[in-house]
Amino acid sequence: MLSRLGKKVRVKCEEDDTIGDLKKRVAAQTGTRSEKMRIQKWYTIYKDHKTLKNYGIHDGMGLELYYN
Repeated sequence: MLSRLGKKVRVKCEEDDTIGDLKKRVAAQTGTRSEKMRIQKWYTIYKDHKTLKNYGIHDGMGLELYYN
């Protein structure tokens, strides 16, 4: 995942984890509250309740991380 500041963050997740779970893992590494994060790819903003599998997110895939 690439933050808006250009910093890469790598986290381990399962395909059944939700986007909300992913945000919590990123928050633990970056020290930023997960509620302040927005994860997206191109123009698609990912919803917290959907799973990584729902969005076709897989190992090694790059995502964009923005802070609200």
